[in-house]
Formats: sequence, structure tokens, C-alpha cells
Amino acid sequence: MNLQQAMDHTERWYESRGWTVFDFQREAWKAWHENQSGLIHSPTGSGKTLAAWLGPVQDAMSRSTAEATGGDPALRVLWITPLRALASDTRNNLEAVSDALGAGLSVEIRTGDTSSSRRTRQRQQPPFALVTTPESLSVMLSYPGSEIGLANIHTVVVDEWHELLGSKRGVQLQLCLARLRKLCKNLRIWGVSATLANLDQARDVLLGPGKEGTLIRGVVPRSVEVCSILPTDPASFKWSGHLGLQLIKPVIQAIDNAGTTLLFTNTRSQAELWFQALLNARPDWLESVALHHGSLDRKLRVRIEDQLRSGELSCVVCTSSLDLGVDFSPVDQVMQVGSPKGIARLLQRAGRSGHRPGAVSRILCVPSNALELVEITAVRNALAEKRIEARQTPQLSLDVLCQHLVTIAMGSGFIEQDMLNEIRDTYSFAELTDAQWQWVMDFITRGGQALKGYPQYHKVLQVAGVHRVMNEQIQQRHRMAIGTINSDAQLSVVFQGGKRLGTAEESFIARLKPGDTFQFAGRHLEFIRIREMTAYVRKATKRSRVVPRWGGTQLPLTSALADSVLQTLHLWQQGELSSPELLSIDATLKLQQQWSYLPGPNDFLIEYIRTQEGYSLFCFPFAGSLAHEGLAMVVASRLSALTPSTFTLQVNDYGFELQSPEPVEFDLDQLRQAFSVDHLLADILNSINTSEIAKRRFRDIARISGLVFDGYPGRAKTAKQLQASSGLIFDVLENHDPDNLLLDQARREVLDQQLEFERLKTTMQNLQGRQWRLERPERLTPLSFPLWADSLNSQTITSQSFQQRIQAMLDALESASDDTLQTT
Repeated sequence: MNLQQAMDHTERWYESRGWTVFDFQREAWKAWHENQSGLIHSPTGSGKTLAAWLGPVQDAMSRSTAEATGGDPALRVLWITPLRALASDTRNNLEAVSDALGAGLSVEIRTGDTSSSRRTRQRQQPPFALVTTPESLSVMLSYPGSEIGLANIHTVVVDEWHELLGSKRGVQLQLCLARLRKLCKNLRIWGVSATLANLDQARDVLLGPGKEGTLIRGVVPRSVEVCSILPTDPASFKWSGHLGLQLIKPVIQAIDNAGTTLLFTNTRSQAELWFQALLNARPDWLESVALHHGSLDRKLRVRIEDQLRSGELSCVVCTSSLDLGVDFSPVDQVMQVGSPKGIARLLQRAGRSGHRPGAVSRILCVPSNALELVEITAVRNALAEKRIEARQTPQLSLDVLCQHLVTIAMGSGFIEQDMLNEIRDTYSFAELTDAQWQWVMDFITRGGQALKGYPQYHKVLQVAGVHRVMNEQIQQRHRMAIGTINSDAQLSVVFQGGKRLGTAEESFIARLKPGDTFQFAGRHLEFIRIREMTAYVRKATKRSRVVPRWGGTQLPLTSALADSVLQTLHLWQQGELSSPELLSIDATLKLQQQWSYLPGPNDFLIEYIRTQEGYSLFCFPFAGSLAHEGLAMVVASRLSALTPSTFTLQVNDYGFELQSPEPVEFDLDQLRQAFSVDHLLADILNSINTSEIAKRRFRDIARISGLVFDGYPGRAKTAKQLQASSGLIFDVLENHDPDNLLLDQARREVLDQQLEFERLKTTMQNLQGRQWRLERPERLTPLSFPLWADSLNSQTITSQSFQQRIQAMLDALESASDDTLQTT
């Protein structure tokens, strides 16, 4: 059949399924046939995959197999997925569509789980399409001859581009795509995405600077209904999230009333706790409720996904591991435990329900404390105004560049000037200077100024004008270390009999003693011993409330949502906004007004309160926990310079607390001076131990750039060993090569990522234009109580006394609130 017949055949297939071909899908197919590249942006479940996939399928159907592959079988389509766990489902979906249309195109998977024999067969008999990850694509490029196997690719599809855009994994992929653009003639690159605000920039990052591309907007976003489970007794609903299972009964009722529910939590630890809480309340759900997060064994996750797909489960408690990619048509309810912390995150999760064109997405939010009811209203308002967060891509991540250059030198090798032009053909390195390039080249060829005397850092050699890696040991080590995903060292958690449950971070396991119990994978486990990076466990005979803590799960309130929270409070204060959530906590907001002040977008509230622990200055910029961390350090340092004092710091998304054992009096002029933007960067560097923080950040940079090696499988180095090795190198570089660009990158990342310096600076500038309110309440207020509770938790007291202190303070405040409300 010719191309038009193939397209008509596609339309008839849609009709036979009772589906409608959307205009954006036809637009995407037409653009593909016209050799265009671009970005397809459409809500979850609206048909983005078919929009990206059916152009190549129609082209293949319009030719004979021989014509379609140039006479020999060849890899034509590379499908990049951000999660290895999604590869199998993606492959099945792509091949099912091909088979249904009669195209009969082979689709295979290439990830870290793919056996060496299958990888060999894929090189000898390549499929039409290959589903892979950014890391596996880099590994493919590290083999000699890879340019031959990849040269016939005509399409790269990057699925869930919004998940890669803002991370070093996205930078890694940019570099790989620049290489493919050089290897493949007439290469089309298409991104598939949802929940993005900065669409033009997202497209330009994907395609490279100066590249023409189209932006295809999908169907009008489905209606999103944001509802809440409200406390039956709002007056006694907690002001802080420490007792976050208060609404377990209505949650169970909501699950009972639905077909299948996805219960999203923000962290894996929270997922473990909610799963156990559901089973404790409903033991009869043992076979119908499951747990799903990224640290569980892959086989367990796949089994749960299959059960979810077949409708066997009534509820899955999950994290972002089920945010993406897979269509679970049986799911008719999505719940969100706690604040989503971001507008885009809630929109993404809401899309898991009604996951089909024309359906309404509905999400039921479960607040863990009173103030989260405000955030739920704020999210709903932001969605109504179509405001979601933009995602920015990292710039000049030289550790990723160093890794990529060694990868290419192991494969086809490179000529220096040609490679420089190729690197500058990416968005993240378009501004790379000649001096920075020369430093990188010096680093990969001789280890830089300080490490030139160590042969193991002389990785790349110039042979007949081509830069190559000739040492087999260097090749072996580098190939195992390819990637940019960083976390604490992972230990396998395994039953003594051999069944693997998943992974937990070494920092958690290392604190356990034989006989200690903890919750993991939905079970109560007893720790036995560690051997060869494996934690052996048995079923515990007693229950435990201890849950592993995983790094990388801190979710600060986004700027867009923080602004919406302040606007929501202001509108409520003016009597211009009402919602079920605000009505539910009307009394709490009135207490904040009466005991202190309720800030809006033009206000900056500061509370000075005496507590049993001392004297606390509570400041509420509403800038998110990361920015507040740096802000608290600077303000504490500046105030200490005015009056000698010692502060204990605590932060959350709304503000921060400076607690001192002795009274410290400041007027508004002094406080304004402490919040001045003048000399901000210098004061941050002076007020915190940036060298020590940068040293910890340098561990990841050192691993990515190849300065340290994780170790071989089964003999991986511990996090402590890696930190010691990278720390030693950090000290050597700082003393003997202070201008080392990787040191500079570590400092930049501390400021940009850990302290959100630009957001911090903008916040301080904005505060100067607000109305400042210094209040001196007689007691903790609804805004200050969560900070006080968190600071109490961080002190050295037992868990029991902590809970007792929290409850005692809540009882006292509730009694005071009753008295206040009765007199008004």
C-alpha cells in the first residue's frame, strides 16, 4: 500500500475500535511524514503515544520490508523512556498497535536488565524499534561499531520528556541526541510530554539550539476535579502532620466505594506506613491491597502492575513509581495523601483516573494537617487559572560532559574540534567557552593539574588525531558507572531463604542491630545481618513502626503553589473566596487572625513567641523549605552579629524558626537589615560551612565524572567509603587546584539546588516591598505550631516523650482556641 492508503487504514482501525482520531494526532503524523521534529504536548491518556508512534508505522506499512529497512534489517526507531520499569509496558503497547494494524513490526527492550545474549542478538538482528533509557543509550554508544548499528535510525521518541528536562539525566540525553544527529541522516526527534508550562523552551532543549521544530498541542485538557476528604471535627484537626493518619476511616470508606484506587503518597516511607495502616484496619484486604514504590524488587512491581491491569486489586498504595506512562484503564479513583507540593504533580497524578479521551480526571486529596486544606484550595485555584510550574534544564554540568566524552572515546572515538562543535549543539552546553572545553579535555586525558601524576586518570589518549580509550580496565569500570542517578549506596533486602524484596539505603541499614525490626515491602521484618551489600531479614514476630528513609524525597513547595497559597489566604480574608476546605478550617484561620495575623501576598509576618524551650522568632516568607534553609542561616548569622546569641534553626515550606535559649529583642529596622539582599552571596558563604556541604555534593559529581569508582557488582563500595574517597580528592583539589571547574560546579549546585539561591534572592527582594508585621502572640499559632513541633522532633528526646509533648501542646492550644471562639 502507498502512504495515503496506510493513513486511511489507520483511520479505519480507529473506527473499528470506536475511537476518534484527534486533530493533533493527524497533525503529528503529517509533520513526521514531512521530516519534521518537535514536541507533542497533551494531557495524560489523550493518545500522545499513538501520535508519536503511528507516523513511523504508517511509513513502514507503505513500503515492503526490504524497502523500509534499506535492504537489510535495521533499527529505525529509538524510544526513550525515563523509567526502566516502564520499558516492558511501553514495548507491549507499541507492538500491540503494530500487530493490530497488520504492520508486524518487531519492538524490543534494551535496558540494564537485558541479558548479554539478547543484546548480542539485537546487534546482529536489530528490531524495527528499540525501547531504552538514557543510560542504556549511553552504554550503546560506548561500544566500537555502535555508529554502524545506530546509523539507520530515522526517529527518536523521548517519552515523558518533562520528567527528564530538569535533571542531569536530561543533559545526558541531550549529549546522546547530539551524537545521533551526527550519525543519522534526516533524523526526526520527537518529545512526548504532559504537564509542562515552558513548552517552547522544552522543545528547544530537546532539539538543540537553533533547530527548527514544531509544537503540537493536544486535545483540550480534560476537566480535573480536585476534591477533599474533610475532617468530621475541624476544631480538633491537627495543625501539624505528625499524626497524619487521622483520616484513615474515611479513606477506607472511599476505597470501599470505588472500583480500583491509586493512593499516592509523596515518599516511599509514607507509602509503607499507609499500606500497613490500611491492612491493620482491614485485614480482609490482604489480597486486594498492594504496595508499589521504586525500592521494591522489580518482579514484585511487575506482578502488582499486572494485577492492577487485570482488575484484581482494589487499591495500590504508591509513589511517583506509578505517575508515568502506563495506562491502567480499570483505575477509577486517584487519591493524594498530603499536599502534592506542586501544581503539575497533582495534575499528573489526577490524569491516572479517567485515563481515556473525553473522561474527567478526579483526584481526592487527603490532608494530613489543617494548613494542607489551604494548599488544596490553592491548587484548585491555580488549575482554574491554568498556572503550572516551568521546568528548567541544568547548564554546564561538566561532570556529565566528562562522562560522555569518555563514553564516546570508548566507542567510535572523536576528533576534538568536531566533538566541540557537537557538544555546543546542545542547549545545556551552547555557551561552553574555549577555556572550559580545554579544561575538560585536560581532565579526561591527564586528570587535570592536581591529578596528572596518577595514571588511572589518564583515560583518553590521542591516536592518529582521534581521541580513544585504550585501557580495558578503564573501559570496564566506566561502562559500569555510566549514568547520573545518585543516591546513597543501596543494599538488597533479602529473606534468609533467598527471596529478594527490594533495596534500602545503606545509611538506614547501617543503624540496625541484629534483632531490630522495621517495615518494608508491606511486611514487618527482623534484621539478621549484612553480607556483601545484602541485608538479610526474616519475618518479624512483633510489629514495628520503624520505616526506612530514602534520600531524594524532599519535595519543597513550588513557587507557583506558594504564591497561590498566599493569594488564597488573602481572598479568604477579604471574604472573596470560599471552598469546602476553607469552610472546614474557618475557625483555624480566624484563630491565626485573632492570635497574630494572617498574611497575604503583600504581607510578611514575623512572630516572636516564648515557649518552654526558649524564645522563638518565626518568619513566614512562604518560599519553600529549600530557600528557607539558606535564608534562615543568613538571617541567624546577621542577627548574631548585631547581638551575640545562639540560634537553633528549623524550616518548613511556609517559614523558618530561630530559637534561642535567652530572650533576644529586635525592632523592625534591625530585622529589615537582617533580610537585606546586599552582600547576600558573601553572607551565605560566610554563614554556612559551604566547603563541607560542597564536599558532600562533590561525591556525586566525582562519581559521574569518573574521579571515583563505585566498585564491581557484589563488591560495591559503601557510601562511607565513597564519601571518604571523594572527600580526599576534594581536599587535594582545593589545596593544589583551587580553580578546578568540578569544585566550582559543586559550589554552584549547592547554591542552585540545595539552597535555591535564585529563589532565595528573589524572595528577599520581594520581602522589601511587602508590609512587615511583627507580632508577639501569647502562645503558638496555627502557622508557628508546625515549626515548633518539627524542632521538638529534632531534639534528643524519646519518641514517646515527643508524641506526648505534641499532644499536650495541642490539647492546650485547642482549649485556648475554644475560649477564644466562645468570646467572639
